[in-house]
Amino acid sequence: MEARVSSGVLTKNQAPFLSHLQPIKLQSLRNIVSLYNTRHTHQFSNASFQLYTTFSSRSHGFRQVINMSGDKSREFELSILTALSPLDGRYWGKVKDLAPYMSEYGLIYFRVLVEIKWLLKLSQIPEVPEVPSFSAEAQSYLQGLIDGFSMDDALEVKRIERVTNHDVKAVEYFLKQKCQSHHEIAKVLEFFHFACTSEDINNLAHALMLKEAMTKVLFPTMDKLIEAICNMAKANASISMLSRTHGQPASPTTLGKEMAIFAVRLSRERQEISQVEMMGKFAGAVGNYNAHLVAYPNIKWPQIAEEFVNSLGLKFNPYVTQIETHDYMAKLYYAIIRFNNILIDFDRDIWGYISLGYFKQITKAGEIGSSTMPHKINPIDFENSEGNLGKANEDLSYLSMKLPISRWQRDLTDSTVLRNMGGGLGHSLLAYKSALQGIGKLQVRHITEQFQSPVSAWWLF
Repeated sequence: MEARVSSGVLTKNQAPFLSHLQPIKLQSLRNIVSLYNTRHTHQFSNASFQLYTTFSSRSHGFRQVINMSGDKSREFELSILTALSPLDGRYWGKVKDLAPYMSEYGLIYFRVLVEIKWLLKLSQIPEVPEVPSFSAEAQSYLQGLIDGFSMDDALEVKRIERVTNHDVKAVEYFLKQKCQSHHEIAKVLEFFHFACTSEDINNLAHALMLKEAMTKVLFPTMDKLIEAICNMAKANASISMLSRTHGQPASPTTLGKEMAIFAVRLSRERQEISQVEMMGKFAGAVGNYNAHLVAYPNIKWPQIAEEFVNSLGLKFNPYVTQIETHDYMAKLYYAIIRFNNILIDFDRDIWGYISLGYFKQITKAGEIGSSTMPHKINPIDFENSEGNLGKANEDLSYLSMKLPISRWQRDLTDSTVLRNMGGGLGHSLLAYKSALQGIGKLQVRHITEQFQSPVSAWWLF
């Protein structure tokens, strides 16, 4: 890793803003040329960090080379300290519930599920005699591959992918390996991916990932947040306070009523989000069932595809190219953005009420409210929530704008973008939990506490 900085030596004439630093004598590079090729080594438990500093009086610049090396220069392994995203590092404990659905593991799992379910569907079509009905034992075996899918299985798929350089094909090969020893299923291995384009598998997997993540993680957390704000509204229904318009003291209101507004707004958007239908397609390479009809021209493939997609709990989209159009994703993400914007409004209002003294925050034993000012407690939970909501909205907004756009019958730009679905949802989840944590620390200040500061700034009835 290399850092280069090039700069001349500043004098007081060239930089008059340094004039107040007269007691400190500015040195030219000639005064520190003795540092040329100096080596500084700091030893840590698992790695040594070596800093090489080179100064060149000719170029009036310096060069730093930092070599981070461990045992035989091994690469850093992914951990809470080396993760590029704070979701996978610092905040992992708060967002890990999304991992079974929105991770690479989750994508592979749902691909496996779709491939197996399609083979089972083919076995139920009499016009496909090459795939006869499976025995109960064979069906149980296939379902066991889904129910028992493990991290080792996912790693095996990744090992296969290193050879195939194709992630969906790796799933197909994995399933063939798993089933080649089963006498019944081994006869129809080539039908695992029959008539499918990769996107037939992927779009259903992505829809299932979103559905499970929303149903099992996001919605329950949203509901807890709305419930917490409802409880604030009920508990403080009779607590009068001075409202503020344009930042100035205005007419009286109640704390409960102001909280109820947020509860209703969030509930409305939560309902809108839940009504977005996750959609799927299964129409082949360009959406026309070309391969299907060549192989079995007498089968009503659009009907079969609709039955199959619906059996997965998804809404069938019959008008597609190679890809599902992703319009439902844009609708979903924009709905989440609206929910998040309302929560940003809530976070900022609570932040302001804390500043005005309407609330005080109760910390746990041992917690530090401020690094240098022990008399105050920073509203960090609401600030963390607001910051993560902004990051989530940025990610979700890009997904909403990009995913519905694809050149002609398909380009690959959506593929890499879809791998980032977990980011926007992860930052949203983190924000919801931060807001919940902050609400749990709030306590309405008693009127006598408010009057410790000027009445004009702290007035509460």
